Amino acid sequence: MKTLFTYLAPCKRRMALGFLIKAAGTLAELVLPLIMAHMIDDIAPQKDILALSLWGVGMLACAVLGLAGNVTANRLASAVARDTMDRLRTDLFAGTLRLSARQTDEATVPSLVSRLSSDTYNVHNMIGMMQRLGVRAPILLIGGVALTFTVDYMLAFILLAAVPVLTVIVILVARRGIRLYDDLQRSVDGMVRKVRDDYAGMRVIKALSRTRYESDSFARINAGVVRGETRATLTMNITNPLMSAVLNLGMAAVIFAGAYRVAGGHAMAGDIIAFTSYFTIILNAVISVSRIFVNYSKGSASANRIAAILALPAELLPERGLPAGDENEAIGFEHVTFSYGGVPALRDVTFSLKKGESLGIIGATGSGKSTIAALLLRFYDADEGRVLVDGKDVRAYESGELRKKFGVVFQNDFLMAASVRENIDFERGLGEDDVRQAARRAQAEEFIEEHGGYDGTLTARGANFSGGQKQRLLIARALAASPEILVLDDSSSALDYRTDAQLRRTLLAQLPDTAIVMIAQRISSVRFADKILVLDAGRVAGFGSDAELMATCEVYRKIYASQHGEKEAGDAT
Repeated sequence: MKTLFTYLAPCKRRMALGFLIKAAGTLAELVLPLIMAHMIDDIAPQKDILALSLWGVGMLACAVLGLAGNVTANRLASAVARDTMDRLRTDLFAGTLRLSARQTDEATVPSLVSRLSSDTYNVHNMIGMMQRLGVRAPILLIGGVALTFTVDYMLAFILLAAVPVLTVIVILVARRGIRLYDDLQRSVDGMVRKVRDDYAGMRVIKALSRTRYESDSFARINAGVVRGETRATLTMNITNPLMSAVLNLGMAAVIFAGAYRVAGGHAMAGDIIAFTSYFTIILNAVISVSRIFVNYSKGSASANRIAAILALPAELLPERGLPAGDENEAIGFEHVTFSYGGVPALRDVTFSLKKGESLGIIGATGSGKSTIAALLLRFYDADEGRVLVDGKDVRAYESGELRKKFGVVFQNDFLMAASVRENIDFERGLGEDDVRQAARRAQAEEFIEEHGGYDGTLTARGANFSGGQKQRLLIARALAASPEILVLDDSSSALDYRTDAQLRRTLLAQLPDTAIVMIAQRISSVRFADKILVLDAGRVAGFGSDAELMATCEVYRKIYASQHGEKEAGDAT
């Protein structure tokens, strides 16, 4: 909650003004029963029409003041909630983008989505309600109880006896409610994860006739969310009936005692009417307080989840004083070992690539190929050893400075529902010539014209383009900013052999000063490279040219044989 108070601080003047206006309007409402009692007991018996009219106008004025004050204060409250959540949501989104890959893995993407959506919604509701009812309800409750003493102190003591019971109910229920809503939000995280995964794989689910299974799976997750909602709702909703029951018992006792006092001449009818009016005000105030605690429980749990993300320390900051390496090397790995938290993905990996050279990386699934790219871009830091770019340890770079050197196409990369030009430019402010040249180099210009040119629009996830066309658009995006190092992670798997070969020839011929890293499953995609790195279970099984590896690396020969046949592999050696 401390984090939330920080975001509320810029609005403190508007909040204070809203509180004052709300308090004035509420106090105006509180005096209405007193005026009514005075009119019944003192003015009416005198049959003074003028006095009755004047006091009636006074009641009307108080009612209008109360209405105007509440409306104005509520508008201010809405503005404060809106502006506060605007800043908080913006900072939360920026904070999620600043998270390191390891922090994102730990928080999980569905949880981040949930915090940006349902959690911020809960906090918004809490801020608005605490301003609308957080001032009004306590004033009505405390003021109503206090004014009952001016009407009839004996009856007021009867009513006051219910206050400790109400306080205990609110405290106990609110404490449990916060825990239940925190558990509920975690259940929602799981549901968001399920929905995201199913929507992303909708075509596969339909193709494999798994819609019934996925529907049942979602139903089980949804049932868990419903159970959490039911527990939380039942727990919080018990507050209102319990409070009403306590107050109604108090009301019965007040009416019983009041009847005796009127019969004995110790109280007047107007006083009893005023007292019952105050009792109604107090009852409504108590109901409002219970609503406040329901929303507070939700909002507090959500605010803590948001604060947990905002409070995460910045990782992967630049480090000073690290020794430099060979400036002629575009990239270098020196005895690098890395783990995502379990079995090491890379073990004692060492290799280097000079500027302008090309590197192919090949190996079985799970051998650590994509991890090489992740460490080059410093999405993670190596557990042991060091990673160099242009002879400088990646830990010594500012993240923006490092990543500007790269053009990258990742596995399962994404395209926006926007124009071809916007997808290639990617909000980098590139010139038209840069965009078109990148498309030509990526062998994409021909099919771009067939899809309406550079202003042609892609649907969500580029569904109106083929797999190979999407890969070439992604390659064009990576080439458009003329990177010093180009990393293509399994980015030609959907290309036919002819297009793949033509793309390789173009890259080598037109990017002589660019270091190219080609991560691939097909051995034909890396044989052209100056150097080839062969990975096996995270270790370097071979490093050299195609001819060298065919002569010295058994793992490489097996990969070749599995893709080209045993006889051809024997001939090649």
